Amino acid sequence: MDIPTGLETTSNFNKVCRLRKSLYGLKQSPRAWFERFTKVVKGYGFVQCQSDHTLFVKHFPEGKLAIIIVYVDDIILTGDHEEKIDLLKKLLTKEFEIKDLGNLKYFLGMEIARSKKGIAISQRKYVLDLLNETGMLGCKPAETPMDTTVKLEESDGSAPVDKGRYQRLVGKLIYLSHTRPDIGFSVSVVSQFMNNPTEKHMTVVIRILRYLKMTPGKGLFFQRTTKKEIEIFSDADWAGSVTDRRSTLGYCSFVWGNLVTWRSKKQSMVARSSAEAEFRAMAQGICEGIWLNRLLEELRVPLKHPMVLYCDNQAAISIAKNPVHHDRTKHVEIDRHFIKEKIEEGVFKVSYTPTNCQTADILTKALARVNFEDLTEKLGMINIYNAA
Repeated sequence: MDIPTGLETTSNFNKVCRLRKSLYGLKQSPRAWFERFTKVVKGYGFVQCQSDHTLFVKHFPEGKLAIIIVYVDDIILTGDHEEKIDLLKKLLTKEFEIKDLGNLKYFLGMEIARSKKGIAISQRKYVLDLLNETGMLGCKPAETPMDTTVKLEESDGSAPVDKGRYQRLVGKLIYLSHTRPDIGFSVSVVSQFMNNPTEKHMTVVIRILRYLKMTPGKGLFFQRTTKKEIEIFSDADWAGSVTDRRSTLGYCSFVWGNLVTWRSKKQSMVARSSAEAEFRAMAQGICEGIWLNRLLEELRVPLKHPMVLYCDNQAAISIAKNPVHHDRTKHVEIDRHFIKEKIEEGVFKVSYTPTNCQTADILTKALARVNFEDLTEKLGMINIYNAA
């Protein structure tokens, strides 16, 4: 921060400015705003969830609830007690300048559509704006986001490209992947080359944009189901990276039959076997399940136990179920004990699923069109803009 004009200082000026009021644009502003908002909302009887600090819940004696979700200064109010929600709006209006936008239709670039069958979330406008910005609206569409034969390396011999443009494009694709698990793996791959992007890396980014041109309105669909359980699919592509031979893990979790979280990530260390890579992916999937379980408990949502973890590697499953210590598990000892403990407690049960039914496969490697389309359907992705 520059010293204000007119302030006379000595050469050894060691004073700092004291922030009396948070100003828009300062790093302290969001923190100061959230502290004030939290204090006000807690004063109305809401409880801040420990599993997600931006989530506030209030339970009423008749079994109903009201929920507040906050992202900086964008707020979603939901619940099944309409009178209390209307009262909350009036109370918030007294404390802050707020604008009621009615039923949720558009939030942070996400479009929400409702019907009797369920709720669809997509980012169609965001995709079309991105294609228009990059001049790709008239490009030739691609059927998959990544070619199965492409293996990216850091130094592939091709010419470097504009680093700033590459980073901006990948950053926008990362945000888009919040509602598009179908591009999760390909975006994870291109984001590994942010520092020294080349033409080959940019070609893969363009391929993702070409795929988006074909499916701009595709998104997640949350439907009513009779299921009351959490299911998690975990998978790993052993030594998939040609640069450092690290494996890529992927997992996706379904709550009541609907996809809610997913991840595609390169593992932090080299796995010596496919079983080890799968085993580490299982541990990550179980951590995600425990977090979801804790969140649902805070919402007082009924849940069927044990949660189910699906894996397509028989060796990894046998290691999880077999408590005998042997050489194959020395280097994954912590993960082994963690998984074994959760199975014995009845929190999780591990089940085998064939590779062709492994939903998380789409998050670990590039797939051919037929397999890719089959798995996107299993993820619960639809395009509501397609003509019926």
